[in-house]
Amino acid sequence: MAAQRTMTFGVVVGNRGFFPDHLAKTGREEIISVLKAAGARVVVLSPEESKHGAVETYAESQRCAELFKKHAEEIDGIIVTLPNFGEERGIVDAIRLSGLKVPVLVQATPDRSDSMTIATRRDSFCGKMSCCNNLMQYGIPYSLTTLHTEALVSAEFKADLEWFSAVCRIVKGLKNLRIGSIGARPAAFNTVRYSERIFETAGISIEPIDLSEIFGRISRMKDTDDAAQAKLAAIKKYVSTSGIPEGALLKMAKLGAVIDGWMKQTNVTVSAVQCWTSMEEFFGVVPCTIMSMMSNDLIPSACEVDVPGTLSMYMLALASQTPSALLDWNNNYGSHPDKCVCFHCSNLPKHFFAQAPTMDYQAIIAGTVGKLNTFGTCVGRVKAGAMTYARYSTDDRRGVIRGYTGAGKFTDDPLETFGGAGVAEIPQLQKLLRYICREGFEHHVAANFSDVSKAVHEAATRYLGWESFFHGQAED
Repeated sequence: MAAQRTMTFGVVVGNRGFFPDHLAKTGREEIISVLKAAGARVVVLSPEESKHGAVETYAESQRCAELFKKHAEEIDGIIVTLPNFGEERGIVDAIRLSGLKVPVLVQATPDRSDSMTIATRRDSFCGKMSCCNNLMQYGIPYSLTTLHTEALVSAEFKADLEWFSAVCRIVKGLKNLRIGSIGARPAAFNTVRYSERIFETAGISIEPIDLSEIFGRISRMKDTDDAAQAKLAAIKKYVSTSGIPEGALLKMAKLGAVIDGWMKQTNVTVSAVQCWTSMEEFFGVVPCTIMSMMSNDLIPSACEVDVPGTLSMYMLALASQTPSALLDWNNNYGSHPDKCVCFHCSNLPKHFFAQAPTMDYQAIIAGTVGKLNTFGTCVGRVKAGAMTYARYSTDDRRGVIRGYTGAGKFTDDPLETFGGAGVAEIPQLQKLLRYICREGFEHHVAANFSDVSKAVHEAATRYLGWESFFHGQAED
């Protein structure tokens, strides 16, 4: 898997002169310490650039904005910290003048009930409301901590910082995203239709390539090609290939090498691939292992050219920094109303399996094109653990991007089947399934071993401007 991403936060320390400004000094020092302890980089005014390194006057707002501009490419999000009431105009002016369009978190440090003298009282409880009111007036989207006031060293703020970091990764990761659409949508899958134009309005571009071009590049590649041989070695290291014909493995290696080269050439980040049944009939393998390897490296790849599916996978991967899979909401699990079977053929990333997967043939499609043309699936049982699911796609009639997300878990309930499958348990599953059917969502869903649904929902609604249904407790 890819390395964890280091976050960079622009910090605005609020201060208001007729409140104790020594709290601004200690508040700045405290948030820098907390963020560095969390492994983040900090961009904040120094005490030489403003009083205590805080923002109060318009001149200080300008200096803060210029500092943020210098680090605009690095900054993932802005944290407003209120060690005292704070000058709301100074805070919002600094953010507006910076020109940054990143998530903003507002934190207020609590007063102590045994220390409410004129020399120590913060009033940040009240100041947070004024700050948020001004952010609203300026049209700057912002996020709130779980509690109205939270100490920077508290467990609550630590959890909120992890959540906010996930929000920031999603928003930044989707900025100018390019998705590779490899092959044509299978004719039988109307469910994966979507609007490129609606995605383009959200800054998400689709780069298509026909399978004939992929196969053509493969036909020109020698068996001894360095990229093909490197990919072949990577496949054998990634999954057990016992009993798989060497010729099929070499085809997969060439397919993977060509896709890697094309994605690099076109600056494509994630992909969706045509499989059913052109790949098998005219090339002789399934692309599952190649796609599994990409997804396992946090480069999601969805089958059936499900572009919205890979977008949803990528949102989860950005939030959790762990691999995502695309699954079918596929079967009931006996008579359990809150359990179901999630399944795919499978191209699930290795991260999803309880034990190391093995390569096999695709049992469903083999009946149509023959077993020898369907080697390449990654077969195994999905492990137990926390689960976040998500699906975002275009509503072409209304011209919007919409979706849903929520949390559940994969269980270790017994299940005898083929492909890649697991049992999912989701509170009020029947309500969710009814929502999916009533709203006409697809049967594909992205899944991830994490609990990042609140971050996905926050990013989608507050910063991306999408419609998002959160299945579970009510959100603000």
